[in-house]
Amino acid sequence: MVREVRFTCVGLGNIGRNLLDILVHRGEAVVRDYGLRFLLVGAADSSGAAIAADGLDMARVRDLKLARQGVAAYEGAGRPGMSALEMVLNTPADLLVDAAPTNLQNGEPGLSLVRAALKAHQHVVMADKGPLVLAFGELTALAKAQGVRLAYSGTVAGGLPTVNIGVRDLAGSGVERVEGVFNGTTNYILTRMDEEGLSYEEALRGAQEAGIAEADPTLDVDGWDAANKLVIVANSVLRRPTTLADVHVEGIRNLTQADLRRAREQGKVIRLLAVAEKKGEEWAFSVQPTSLDRNHPLGRIGMWDMGVVYYTDYMGVISAVIEEKGPVPTSAAVLRDMINVCLGV
Repeated sequence: MVREVRFTCVGLGNIGRNLLDILVHRGEAVVRDYGLRFLLVGAADSSGAAIAADGLDMARVRDLKLARQGVAAYEGAGRPGMSALEMVLNTPADLLVDAAPTNLQNGEPGLSLVRAALKAHQHVVMADKGPLVLAFGELTALAKAQGVRLAYSGTVAGGLPTVNIGVRDLAGSGVERVEGVFNGTTNYILTRMDEEGLSYEEALRGAQEAGIAEADPTLDVDGWDAANKLVIVANSVLRRPTTLADVHVEGIRNLTQADLRRAREQGKVIRLLAVAEKKGEEWAFSVQPTSLDRNHPLGRIGMWDMGVVYYTDYMGVISAVIEEKGPVPTSAAVLRDMINVCLGV
């Protein structure tokens, strides 16, 4: 018995486009292994939207984006100028994928889209961090009240199941400390500075040329991307209402070769480390460059890696690492959430 799942997707940049590519190549395996057939009934980007009750051709949508065209150019289904919110409100679906660009000022357009989908009794899978950072409690309460699921494992370190480990696999144990290298761009920069003797500026340029750093790298190098992810971990895994204002944040712009050399001479390596530490009944949160022993789980990671370490009361110390050279693992994490949401796991 195959169950058809109608979904809409907002945001067709690297994450949304690669999600469609994965479904093109893995769709039949998903049908075979999980009994789920995902049908794209609506998609929206900055050009407008495309809607088809009987399903859009995902390969065609992907190819439009690869050709640098908007989804509104989809012949017969395109809706030039239609907003993403209009598309969500006017397209019956079982699930929304929010892959819109992260906006930390007001969470839009994702915040309104997620609210609308949840109120329409649709499951929501998110790669967009903004709404979670700004309104985690509201959105999780709304999903619970509407009897639907809200999943977001792809928002913290891409394909690494950071949230899933903490929420599902550590059930019944208390987490006392979390350490994470959650930003791949800064880890790439610091690793090249340490291993190749590059200056910060040279390593940043390399990250931009490799396509893992934006032209304006502020969110990454000043620590805010890692802080966003720490806020999501705090709210979901630690169940502690937390905002960015609770996090002490320092970036890596001011690190020099002298800093790295001193760490090296002590047998250490510098990482941009996100930390949540329990102190009595309270928690302390920070993101800052930190010297780690080279045999520490996060001291051993490579240039393309991200990782997390959970320190627990009864399950010991659990660490996980991912090598992630681009956005595809995040897209795969979105598919993972789509499957798990539909299966109720």
